[in-house]
Amino acid sequence: MTLPIPSDNETILEIVNLKTYFFIESGTVRAVDGVDLSLRCKQTLGVVGESGCGKSITAMSVMRLIPSPPGKIIEGNIYFYPRQRAGQAVDIAALNPRGAEMRNIRGGEIAMVFQEPMTSLNPLFTVGAQIAEAVQLHQKVSRREAMDRALEMLTKVQISAPKQRLHEYPHQMSGGMRQRVMIALALSCNPSILIADEPTTALDVTVQAQILDLMRQLQADFGSSIILITHNLGVVSQMADHVAVMYLGKVVESAPTRELFHHPLHPYTVGLLNSVPVLGRKGRQGLEPIKGMVPTPTEILPGCAFAPRCPRVMPVCTEERPPLRSIQPGHQAACWLYRERGL
Repeated sequence: MTLPIPSDNETILEIVNLKTYFFIESGTVRAVDGVDLSLRCKQTLGVVGESGCGKSITAMSVMRLIPSPPGKIIEGNIYFYPRQRAGQAVDIAALNPRGAEMRNIRGGEIAMVFQEPMTSLNPLFTVGAQIAEAVQLHQKVSRREAMDRALEMLTKVQISAPKQRLHEYPHQMSGGMRQRVMIALALSCNPSILIADEPTTALDVTVQAQILDLMRQLQADFGSSIILITHNLGVVSQMADHVAVMYLGKVVESAPTRELFHHPLHPYTVGLLNSVPVLGRKGRQGLEPIKGMVPTPTEILPGCAFAPRCPRVMPVCTEERPPLRSIQPGHQAACWLYRERGL
């Protein structure tokens, strides 16, 4: 099968009409329901939305870590353009999750930092041993060389006393240190893409800032592209070059970060921005929460999934699903409000 060549030499990952469903007794959960995303070299793509919108499942689909059963990628493509293949794509969605090619990509070319490091790090092994194991898995080096690489990475992520920490267990470290270890582990094989799933959620504000600064610095050093999954719009505004907003398994808006924050198009994006506290907001001007609840993922809605909560709903919104399309150059939205303005 002939796989597509990217439209430019900068695209490193392209997700096309991805659908990942979970088949459970109560029905079919459409966790990811037709997602389209594109990531460029050295770009940071922010993926935002409420809990349960499909952000993490999209990332797990890219890593082919969906538990099967009950989960399954039922449709779509995940085109990855490895550095060494000069424009030739690998369709990750078509690979065997347990096969050799996917194991080489996972951790070697595409790495992931999970939300809670204590559930990702093995409590029975030292952090040095865990990083060294990942290095040996993807690179042909000796145990000694792998441990040297582990020490180098702990130094790069600015862990204090790295030689000592190399021989410590995860429970002996603070939350911020464990998150740094996860970043060191993810970057130990110099991946092309780093997926960070809520990397600062469980950390205090000071440590959050340190982790974000660290990720920016390491991205500059390693030249990796980053997919940053978060519900924190403040983090997105600091880190991302481009933002994709997800709602109930779909991308409803996609734009460069500055453009999205200053000129949001989709009512859901407007609602997210209006619900964020802003320093200096006038005293009587309260926050505007998004009314209503997210529909059940097993529920099939004929029109726009956001229609039951939308303040600007129209009859067509409840009858037909709006496609994600370009409203202006570089700015896409899935909303019938702009059907006369599409490019």
